[in-house]
Amino acid sequence: MPVDATLGYDDSNIFARILRGEIPNKTVYQDDWALAFHDINPQAPIHILVIPKGAYVSWDDFSERASDAEIAGFVRAVGKVARDLDLVSPGYRLLANTGINSHQEVPHLHVHLFGGKALGPMLAR
Repeated sequence: MPVDATLGYDDSNIFARILRGEIPNKTVYQDDWALAFHDINPQAPIHILVIPKGAYVSWDDFSERASDAEIAGFVRAVGKVARDLDLVSPGYRLLANTGINSHQEVPHLHVHLFGGKALGPMLAR
């Protein structure tokens, strides 16, 4: 069910539980600012989720409240994951849903990184 990204952070969400080590994941990258892991329901040959380690509901929440160091660290982590997976040359897609209209399902900021094949148009026309 889509979430209302204007609501406060819910620390029982699945990504918060992953960050606390309560739920296992297939980690591909981790540093002080971010955790990247394989999506359990991949929509492309490569489908990685990158989440900040801080408690942020959405991109809007993150961009408003995160420190400069958190923002830089998270953005750099997304780029590092793409480079480490050799996705830069063939290309990849980043997607961050925010709120009900975008169908955000987990109330913790996360960026989907898709690659491994030609992805087609961004949205159905």
